[in-house]
Amino acid sequence: MSEGKGAAVLIDVLPQHRFDEAALDTYLSAHLDGFQGPARVQQFQGGQSNPTFLISDAAGARFVLRKKPPGKLLPSAHMVEREFRAMRALSGSAAPVPNARLLCEDAGIIGTPFYVMDHIDGRVLSDVALDGFSNADRAAIYDGMNATLAALHSVDWRAAGLSDFGKPEQYIQRQVERWSKQFVATKGDSDIPAMERLMDWLPRAVPAGEEVTIVHGDFRLGNLMLHKTEPRVVAILDWELATLGHPLPDLAYNCMAYHLPAGIKQFPGLKGIDLAGTGIPSEADYVAAYCQRTGRAGIPDWPYYLAFAFFRIAAICQGVYARALAGNAADRKALAYGEVARAAAETGWRFVSDKA
Repeated sequence: MSEGKGAAVLIDVLPQHRFDEAALDTYLSAHLDGFQGPARVQQFQGGQSNPTFLISDAAGARFVLRKKPPGKLLPSAHMVEREFRAMRALSGSAAPVPNARLLCEDAGIIGTPFYVMDHIDGRVLSDVALDGFSNADRAAIYDGMNATLAALHSVDWRAAGLSDFGKPEQYIQRQVERWSKQFVATKGDSDIPAMERLMDWLPRAVPAGEEVTIVHGDFRLGNLMLHKTEPRVVAILDWELATLGHPLPDLAYNCMAYHLPAGIKQFPGLKGIDLAGTGIPSEADYVAAYCQRTGRAGIPDWPYYLAFAFFRIAAICQGVYARALAGNAADRKALAYGEVARAAAETGWRFVSDKA
């Protein structure tokens, strides 16, 4: 395993994300046990919707701060408060999470609410193909990811104090309605027949049976922290979309990589790679391992959940596309997201077109 592979990249705080560091020092000195100011603040580079910073205090202790971005926000967006609550509730459970230390809901301190958690010295890997790793390490990382998701879905959410963390009933129906509205509001001149078909068919074909677990909402390799040298998961990150709901959409979202082309930076996938002999399990074997860990005989409606996962990501990408176009119609990234939205919808429809 290459030294430093997956290490976080730190940069100076971006101009749009700067805040009053002296005010933060004062607040942490009064409220965070063990903190010794003044602190050095650096920003983690990456695409987090909630800006994330490394706080290094005068004694060498390191913490991570996540805050809402500046500016006017939708009421339900960038909910750092929910991230903090989820991690506190899961502390000590079989689902590994960072130790969340402090929540500040007072926007007057650094401009927005924020929370502080312990820093974990580990790696975040975005390349699902795990190029440069040994077969044994690839197998261990995928098995650890699978076990971590199964462990999360096995947590007793009532005992964890999360009974009011979300509406447990009809999760899939509500998600289809939410993302359909999102797509309609952002589609503009886009004509994506596959998305229209999914919007019509998905709510009429929801699989029978109500299941409720804690769901992460964005469970993928890039949102896991691995041990700094060993191929094992030490924490689940980025809890912004967490709620109560049906667990299988989490699993399907995690398995989208099997149906995404390899080599695309924004959405790295495994399609086109001969997985035999790589250590990476096939999709069938990965799903079977999850089923064994969660006591399932199988998932007869698996194509539905995959279609739902791609429908959801299509709606998300369409929203990114619309926002980017609103700022710059010639933005190449905007055009790329529009193409991804179309491709995702078409992929989703292919899973279920024979059933519609």
